[in-house]
Amino acid sequence: MAKTNIVDWTTITNFVVDSFVGYGIPRADAEICADVLLESDKRGIESHGCNRFKPIYLDRIKAGIQNPITNFEIIKETETTAVVDGHDGMGQVIGHRAMSMAIEKAKKYGMGMVVVRNSCHYGIAGYYTSMATKAGCIGLTGTNARPTVAPTFGVVGAFGTNPLTLGVPTDEAFDFNFDAATSIVQNGKLEYYERIGHDIPNGTVVGPDGNAVLGEAGAALKKMTTGEAALATLGGVGEELAGYKGYGFALFVELLSAVLSDGRYGKVLTGKGENGEKVPFGLGHFFIAIDTDHFLGEDVCRKKAGDILREVRSTKKAPGADRIYTAGEKEYEIRLARHAGVPINESVQKEFIAVRDELGLPYKFPFED
Repeated sequence: MAKTNIVDWTTITNFVVDSFVGYGIPRADAEICADVLLESDKRGIESHGCNRFKPIYLDRIKAGIQNPITNFEIIKETETTAVVDGHDGMGQVIGHRAMSMAIEKAKKYGMGMVVVRNSCHYGIAGYYTSMATKAGCIGLTGTNARPTVAPTFGVVGAFGTNPLTLGVPTDEAFDFNFDAATSIVQNGKLEYYERIGHDIPNGTVVGPDGNAVLGEAGAALKKMTTGEAALATLGGVGEELAGYKGYGFALFVELLSAVLSDGRYGKVLTGKGENGEKVPFGLGHFFIAIDTDHFLGEDVCRKKAGDILREVRSTKKAPGADRIYTAGEKEYEIRLARHAGVPINESVQKEFIAVRDELGLPYKFPFED
């Protein structure tokens, strides 16, 4: 089908924006959604980029369980906090505005926190911590998700992949940005493995007998949808490799995503109604910004953080290892390497063509040559 699977950034950006607009999203919001989506691919996080463009966003709008026009309602606000109801709008728009609020409050009062209820998938969490670090703030964010992860010694999904994401500004070309699910692997990664025909890594999915599920990612995903399997928490199945630590972090994210906003949690977030019909997910998020200028200053913070990271990277390497990385470094290098565009696999190519033809958009992709 395709001699190349690279689409240049200008083409892919315009196409994604125009497609979102075609599905009823206002252009300014569509540009935010596209920026969050494609930032994932720029960082090499294929699980949350173009692979999810149609099935997670467009299909949910078409199904009527996600609103293309976002109603960002502030339920309660103080100088340093806010509670927001997203009314099942675009998660990226809600996340962008919520973190912007947190940053604005932090710049004025030192710290800001915004919690959100009734939102949708908001893309890579690291996008929002990057917003904070670019503004000279330490940033934290997390979100709950559909329950696909089992607690330690459990075999049924009780909570989501629940990323706990942290960012610290540095004096380097890239800030410290740790963006990771509290499950050992996220749903999107298994979806990506299914697209490329990759087996799941051992210890990432637990079956009804309490043992690890092996084999094709697609088969594992089907078992997860029927309740016959669930993802393991960070650390893996059981306690031997400290899966209980990932379990604790996951519940912390679940608590912050639901308690302060009086939002939904756990099994209510399946996206299915009592009769199996599709319903809005109603996810919760939290956003925290801490302004470094309210301490000893942004310059001091960036220099000290950079010194710490450089010292860690300079420690003795394992035999055969080329280097030691710190969080955000690999993503920065992938971003530089992907200057030509985004790699698109054949499954996503077909989705792009279908969306283009459905909306009648004037694009011809390089993989059609």
